[in-house]
Amino acid sequence: MELRPVPTGERPFVRAYGPGGFTIGTTRFSGSLILLPNRIESWTPRDPSALVVADFELLRPLAGDSVALLVLGLGPTGRRLPAPLLAELRAWGLAVEAVATPAACRTWNLLLAEERHAAAALIALPRES
Repeated sequence: MELRPVPTGERPFVRAYGPGGFTIGTTRFSGSLILLPNRIESWTPRDPSALVVADFELLRPLAGDSVALLVLGLGPTGRRLPAPLLAELRAWGLAVEAVATPAACRTWNLLLAEERHAAAALIALPRES
């Protein structure tokens, strides 16, 4: 994963999203992302139906204290996570809100503005073919 610290005094608000990526502040990122209040990580998942526990390992040491809520953007539509995956994330101490990526971006921005202990894992919307 690619670590990009957020400059001091700034927060990683999602300014735009579209096929293939996101604009965080003034920087365009291609692909999926994990957002924390102090950093941005590239994230490899592209298919929400193929998510596994290993996709979230970055969050395990932060779960509970630093991150209590995970907003999970699952592409163009929301869906239920497989029960074993959801159970594991909850066992780490994460509440999970799984929604479509556009809704996840809006929710993340609100949580970030409220300085909540949250993270966002956002699957980029598919590129149009």
